[in-house]
Amino acid sequence: MEKKAIHTESGPLQGAPYTPAVRVGPFIFVSGQIPLDPATTQVVEGGFEAQVRQCLRNLAGIMKQEGLGLEHVVKTTIFLKDLNNFGELNKIYGPYFGGVKPARSTVEVARLPLDVMVEIEAIAVAPEHES
Repeated sequence: MEKKAIHTESGPLQGAPYTPAVRVGPFIFVSGQIPLDPATTQVVEGGFEAQVRQCLRNLAGIMKQEGLGLEHVVKTTIFLKDLNNFGELNKIYGPYFGGVKPARSTVEVARLPLDVMVEIEAIAVAPEHES
């Protein structure tokens, strides 16, 4: 089984011992995306909605590097600092995924890196002819 590292413009947090995403055959396993702006490597400003949208843009950027889109995502796990944001999350998240939405788990956690409000990890599958 060959593993391919997928690196991004922003890369992982400085000194963090992980790869932003790993591809194994048609499967892409994406590490948790926090709302860092790749251009500045800073957490985006603008509150919860801005943070969710940046996480999803970062996820889409990783998919694009592999010639894929968010429609190839089959599972996400979302970590929220405050589960009271669940309804707002759904309103923001839903339109990013057309057709069959990915399976999803959402959990509240005590704290996230850089004290962000949200982190999103994903698993995607490329069509056979693209793997």
